[in-house]
Amino acid sequence: MKKLYYAAFTYLVLGLLSGIFYRELTKGEKFTGETVLGVAHTHILVLGFMFFLIVMLLAKVFQIHQRKGFKAWFIVYNIGLLGTIGTLIARGIMQVKGTDFAGLPHMAGLSHTIMGGAMIWLLIYLKKVIKD
Repeated sequence: MKKLYYAAFTYLVLGLLSGIFYRELTKGEKFTGETVLGVAHTHILVLGFMFFLIVMLLAKVFQIHQRKGFKAWFIVYNIGLLGTIGTLIARGIMQVKGTDFAGLPHMAGLSHTIMGGAMIWLLIYLKKVIKD
């Protein structure tokens, strides 16, 4: 349970910092267009902070954190989320700077797929716990 709390806390801090980074970078570069840096803030807060708060509540009620494989799930989800966050921030910085990287959408897609798979994995855990 402590890992879930620390994950939620870490993503809260990252989410808030990403909002500050977005504001300061666009202001410093005098950028007035649209960039995905603005949605990075929301993604981190919802898919990181709020998601782990919900998982922490589920762990308290259903004890899913004690099931075999939960640590692996935790690692896989975080890899997917950090990859997604990284690609959002990289794309946003490139948009502000006026550059691009052709491989970035592939990396973003892989990260989203990993995270989506981990979400399905969590629901399978919950189904097994509810059945038992």
